[in-house]
Amino acid sequence: MVIYTIGFAGKTAEVFFGQLERNGIRRLVDVRLHNTSQLSGFTKREDLAFFLDRILGVEYRHEPMLAPTEELLRAYRKKQCSWEDYSERFLQTLRERKVEERLSPELFAVFTVLLCSEASPKRCHRRLVAEYLSQYWGGAKIVHL
Repeated sequence: MVIYTIGFAGKTAEVFFGQLERNGIRRLVDVRLHNTSQLSGFTKREDLAFFLDRILGVEYRHEPMLAPTEELLRAYRKKQCSWEDYSERFLQTLRERKVEERLSPELFAVFTVLLCSEASPKRCHRRLVAEYLSQYWGGAKIVHL
C-alpha cells in the first residue's frame, strides 16, 4: 500500500493537478478542518471536488476525523504550543478517535492522496496521519508530492 500526501500552498493549479496526474492519483482525501475558506483558492471544497472530477476523474472525499481539533489548531497557529506538543496531542486525538478502526485500508486500494494546505509535510498533520495509518496498517510506503 502507498499513501501519498500533498499540500497546495505555493502551488499553481497547473502544478497541483499535474502532480496528481503524473502519480496516477484516483482519490483525494481532504484532511483539513477548514476547507471552505476563500483563501483556499482552487482547493475550496466544492471547487476542488469539481476540478478533480472534471480534469482528472479523481474522487474527492473529506475526512474531518483526520483533521486536528479547532482548539489544537488554534493553539498551534497562535504559537501557544510547539510543533512537538502539537504532534503529540494530534496523535493522541487520532488514537482517541480510533481512526485505524473507523477507516479501512481499502481506502488506499487505489492511488490515494491526503490533502492539506502546508507546502511541506515536515510540519503538517497530513504527514502525521500517513505515518499513523502506516503504523497501524502494516507499514505503507509514504510518498510526499
